[in-house]
Amino acid sequence: MAVLLALLVAALNFALWAAADRPTHVVPWNGQTAGFAYSPYQRYQSPLAGDVPTDAEIDRDLALMAKHTRRIRVYSSLQYPDIPRLAMKYHLDVMLGAWLDRRSDNNEKEIDALIAQARRWPDIKRVEVGNEVLLDNNMSPEKLVAYIDRVRAAVRQPVSTAEPWHIWEKYPELAQHVDFITVHLLPYWEKVPRKDAVGDVLMRYRHLQQLFPNKHIVIGEVGWPSNGDRFGYAKPSIANEAIFLRDWFTAARAEHIDDYYIMEAIDQPWKEGLGEGRTGAYWGVFNSARQLKFPLAGPVLEDSTWPWKALASGLLALIPMIWFAWKFARFRLAGRFVYLCLIQLAAGLIVWSATVPFQFYLSVVDWGMLIILFPAQLAILAILLINGFEFVEVLWRRRWLRHFGLLSPDSPDEQPFVSIHLACYNEPPDMVIATLDSLAELDYHNYEVLVIDNNTKREDVWKPVEQRCAELGERFRFFHLDPWPGFKAGALNYGLKQTDPRADIIAVVDADYVVRPDWLASLTGYFHTRNVAVVQCPQAHRDYASNAFRRMTNWEFDGFFRIGMHHRNERNAIIQHGTMTMVRRVALEGTGGWSEWTICEDAELGLRLMHAGYETVYVDELLGKGLTPADFRAYKSQRYRWAFGAMQILKGRWNWMVNKGPLTAGQRFHFLTGWFSWFADALHMVFTLMALGWTAGMLLAPTVFSLPMRLFLIPVMGFFFAKAVFGVILYRARVPCSWRDTLMASIASMGLSHAIARGIWMGLIKRKTEFVRTAKSRRLAGGAAGALGPVREELLMTIALVLAIIGMALDFGSRYVEGELWMVILGAQAIPYLSALIGALVAHYSREQPDETAQAVLPAPAQTTAAIRAPEAVEARTAAT
Repeated sequence: MAVLLALLVAALNFALWAAADRPTHVVPWNGQTAGFAYSPYQRYQSPLAGDVPTDAEIDRDLALMAKHTRRIRVYSSLQYPDIPRLAMKYHLDVMLGAWLDRRSDNNEKEIDALIAQARRWPDIKRVEVGNEVLLDNNMSPEKLVAYIDRVRAAVRQPVSTAEPWHIWEKYPELAQHVDFITVHLLPYWEKVPRKDAVGDVLMRYRHLQQLFPNKHIVIGEVGWPSNGDRFGYAKPSIANEAIFLRDWFTAARAEHIDDYYIMEAIDQPWKEGLGEGRTGAYWGVFNSARQLKFPLAGPVLEDSTWPWKALASGLLALIPMIWFAWKFARFRLAGRFVYLCLIQLAAGLIVWSATVPFQFYLSVVDWGMLIILFPAQLAILAILLINGFEFVEVLWRRRWLRHFGLLSPDSPDEQPFVSIHLACYNEPPDMVIATLDSLAELDYHNYEVLVIDNNTKREDVWKPVEQRCAELGERFRFFHLDPWPGFKAGALNYGLKQTDPRADIIAVVDADYVVRPDWLASLTGYFHTRNVAVVQCPQAHRDYASNAFRRMTNWEFDGFFRIGMHHRNERNAIIQHGTMTMVRRVALEGTGGWSEWTICEDAELGLRLMHAGYETVYVDELLGKGLTPADFRAYKSQRYRWAFGAMQILKGRWNWMVNKGPLTAGQRFHFLTGWFSWFADALHMVFTLMALGWTAGMLLAPTVFSLPMRLFLIPVMGFFFAKAVFGVILYRARVPCSWRDTLMASIASMGLSHAIARGIWMGLIKRKTEFVRTAKSRRLAGGAAGALGPVREELLMTIALVLAIIGMALDFGSRYVEGELWMVILGAQAIPYLSALIGALVAHYSREQPDETAQAVLPAPAQTTAAIRAPEAVEARTAAT
């Protein structure tokens, strides 16, 4: 079944490649071409660099063109003085030009060279004075006419100048000074779709015939580009160039038009980015290697190598698809099919991304960008596959292999002794007292509560807590430590030393949590299974429903515990959290206690216990609820701390994750890839800064910085879209909130991107940082300026991106699809920063409700799922992969 499913997806892949490159049947052309416009520069030559093609190179080009035409057009007499001489060997008629621009001295040299060449070589049949001089506004019509009259008086050949049709229409007096009209008819630059292009050329040609009935008309340039930027409805492609030229050859013969020059004979890579975007390099019938880009007879294909690419992508994906379909046969068929399609899509994008650059004439700058971005694209695909795995497992599992619910309570004489540790620093005493009161109401016989207050300076903050502990009886013990090192981990390690010797289990709860009376009774039974070291409940929140900011952050937190933790729990790879968690004491002490070298001591402990071979249990029941961060500054600070701590763990435990050892493959997978989404945030910040720099380069130095190719843009846009779709579908399936709450949770999540990115980079660079307490009570600041104070960097990035979009719109407009795509990318990059601004404003203007801690003790539910006994609850490790 696995092989058949993989082969089916591979066949669909081949079919999609074929459908994307279906052959087009066009009237074949077996005759000669009337003429070619010709520039002699080779692949890595440019007149801008002073390069000069050799006689041998020009001779090979002329021999090539002589097989297809009897006429060529040359644009400069000064730059290409040897072409007329070499053309005589192949009996090619030459229409020789003088290149005129704003350099008066150079213009004089061009005119002199043109006259000299025309007098010397008999194969020069016509001469051109200037090329699109008036279109480019290089000189006045009067000055151009003076040059034309001067040449006409000096040579015997017919003389003209070359301009687009509308310039001849605008300056009809110009026709009085030429012997024939030379017009450029390039429907691509008229934004005409390819299917209408030949009709447009004929219409413009007839229009000029009507304007100048007594003048012979020569089409000095007619053609279609094979690559580059879409311009209006005009799309450059190899197939479109082939179809246009075949149609044009047929139409020209039918209309008895035999005086035209195809634009152009050979691609000129040096033209890329010179006022024509990328398109200027790709007008040739032959590529820069002097190979015909398409056949003149038979079906037309955009990419004749597509079967090899389809085969390569199919083979690249086949083994991973077979392995996944076999390994996860427990998923429903739809889920396996979707993920196999994602694998195949990733393989196809790798092949496409690796081969498509060779369809372009990339500059050194382009190759530099490619070298940087190709690994980033691989990382994007990896993140997509990782998120896709979570997506299909959560949606299409038949059942959770490791599902844990509430247990029937033990009898009092069977209950293990639990020591509950509550570490606090500078917390509002009323909030801590509410937590203590809920702990006092626990329906459990064997437990103690240790409150470890570390480094709180003000006695009016910690003294009321000490007093409440005394009032609650001998089961509650209070410790005030000042000074004390190690942040929260240091306090918990101190508490470990003060723990009652009878304690088998250490439970940790945050100072703002109010617990349900059955918290301990319904979970401690899991520790009857000797290999269980951790029992974790989700973080949950209270007092958020009527506060817009607390509500959006609550649902943002909720997503991970209802989606990601279940996904990780299947492979015994959960992230342990520092609240609503229980740890087997002997495992905690035996592996070294709480680590004080990281500010995420809870997640590090969970990884260390897994490395020691212990099992973890995740029970998705809301047995305690705390408070969300009070404002956006606290929210950002908390996520920055988590990201920084994650990097500390990644660096400190790297060998565990990459080397085969006690950790299972599934555990290594989750702890290596679980933070990839945060790495995506870090890369997003880098790419945004790069995009701003590149945009500034395109606006200020367009000859150096050109529009990025779709090669760079399409995978990025696809990633944004896929990630958004995965997230929304999973939220709707797993998180019990409204569409509005889903949207606001998404805004909250995206608004943390910059804080996470800073945490990732700082965590990779630095060894330590300060442990900043997450404020749970509101800190007011005045006005909108105060609201945006926590997001100053995000505000600056938003302004920079908006200015970049405006600059692109003013400079490029809608001329190029790549320009529009780039503006879309800039807009997408602005979304996380804009989300941070929205989050900060929502936090600032949300109405804080009166303290509800008086009714904070959570009642046990009327019915619980307490039907599972411990030995049956911890299933065999068949789920670990």
